[in-house]
Amino acid sequence: MARTKEFDPDAALQAAMELFWRRGYEATSMADLTAHLGIGRASLYATFGSKHELYLKALDRYGETRDPLLVEELSQPGPVLPAVREVVRRFADEAADETTRLAGCLVTNTAAELAAHDRDAARRVERSWEHLETPLHAALTRARAQGELPADSEPLALARMLVVLMQGLRVAGKASSDPGRVRDAAEQALKLLGG
Repeated sequence: MARTKEFDPDAALQAAMELFWRRGYEATSMADLTAHLGIGRASLYATFGSKHELYLKALDRYGETRDPLLVEELSQPGPVLPAVREVVRRFADEAADETTRLAGCLVTNTAAELAAHDRDAARRVERSWEHLETPLHAALTRARAQGELPADSEPLALARMLVVLMQGLRVAGKASSDPGRVRDAAEQALKLLGG
């Protein structure tokens, strides 16, 4: 008779994601994971595979839970630029907030730690950035069509600039205890959108 799992794999994945998010990939050992998740090494391997496979699954989980309302926020009828500004300001606020800034963003942390030498991690980082870029591009295209942006503006380039800015805000937020640094940077970038 097959043994049933003595732990909830979904809860374990959530806990692993939180640990990787706090500590990073390299600084988290298998011993750390088994202690934090409260499961044995054999069960961990049998359920999730290697540490790397678990990290990628945790990164996927993180992607599923971040900014679920982003598309909805950016696709409301009416003026577009106020919603774009709100999204950027929210990123700045998260990057400046004492309770969230040190954790940063798991995707941004992965980009800095692993993307240069880990193709699977790099693909997930790109996918996450596309998740931001695509609705921003669509929103800015609408803004141009509605006359909120000049006719010669480039919505894709603007969306990419905002994605890079938002990721940079997260990095700067982790490294700086001055909340004005990220908020000022966000406001200066938003001036490029006019208004």
